[in-house]
Amino acid sequence: VQLVESGGGSVQPGGSLTLSCAASGVDFSTLVMSWYRQAPGKERELVALIDRASSSTVVDAVKGRFTISRDNAYRMIYLQMNSLRPDDTAVYFCRGTGRNDYWGQGTQVTVSS
Repeated sequence: VQLVESGGGSVQPGGSLTLSCAASGVDFSTLVMSWYRQAPGKERELVALIDRASSSTVVDAVKGRFTISRDNAYRMIYLQMNSLRPDDTAVYFCRGTGRNDYWGQGTQVTVSS
């Protein structure tokens, strides 16, 4: 089983990025998928979650700015991030939860002027 994130990078405040997570080796449609992030010196925290029926939720800190989505046919999830702020700077991780728990290796997002 492998989860691979992509799409991170550096952006100015107010900018946008879209993160992607590709899954392989697992029945993707059975997984609850989520995005987490970990800023330097802080604990990893949940950002957004999408269930098997594509019902989604995001945490208050990113509400109105971030959107999570999934494409079961391509075994992908996405995190559309708009109006990025410096405190969004973190390593972003993809997680898949089913009978087992799977994590990607993370992708760095840096928001700075």
